[in-house]
Amino acid sequence: MKTFNEKTCVICEQLQSTGIHLYTSFICMQCEEQIVNTETDDPHYNYYVQQLKRVTTPEILS
Repeated sequence: MKTFNEKTCVICEQLQSTGIHLYTSFICMQCEEQIVNTETDDPHYNYYVQQLKRVTTPEILS
């Protein structure tokens, strides 16, 4: 059950309560740490790149 302060992480797709907002997307603290510490030759690197492509820049309406 989702509580008030939980959001769905764009990387792991789990409900989490702590993390950062990147534009309109949320990245949980655990995924943020994994992304920062993953080397480019690590097999998980491509997974993180693909998941981060889901982050979209919001339109600026004038």
